[in-house]
Amino acid sequence: MNEKFGGKLRALRENKGMSQSDLADQLNVSRQAVYKWESNKGYPDIENLIRISDIFNVTIDELIRKDETLQNKIRIDDEGNLSDPGFYIGIVLILLGLLVFDGGLTTAFVMIGVIVMIFFTDLVKSSKTLF
Repeated sequence: MNEKFGGKLRALRENKGMSQSDLADQLNVSRQAVYKWESNKGYPDIENLIRISDIFNVTIDELIRKDETLQNKIRIDDEGNLSDPGFYIGIVLILLGLLVFDGGLTTAFVMIGVIVMIFFTDLVKSSKTLF
């Protein structure tokens, strides 16, 4: 079977004796959308990927395993996740500023804490590209 998603989809559809229009009707999309997916010029959203896996009784893993472009497209963006160390560093700096220091240092620590919370991930990514 073809390694790319489009080739896999086409083979599954043809093995089931379906036309592009038949599949499009089941997914509530246009025939052109199915054509685009099969020619690797576009990819379905995650909801349609799930429906396709159900229609052809295959796992999503089987559909996308070798297609890195599609995997990157549907990769879940985990930025903003509370597991971001910048969030916790920022909170600590803010609390230090509010509870330990007085006057100008309080303002400085709060501002630095907020900046770290917002930009920590970007700073780490930028520093990785530099080195």
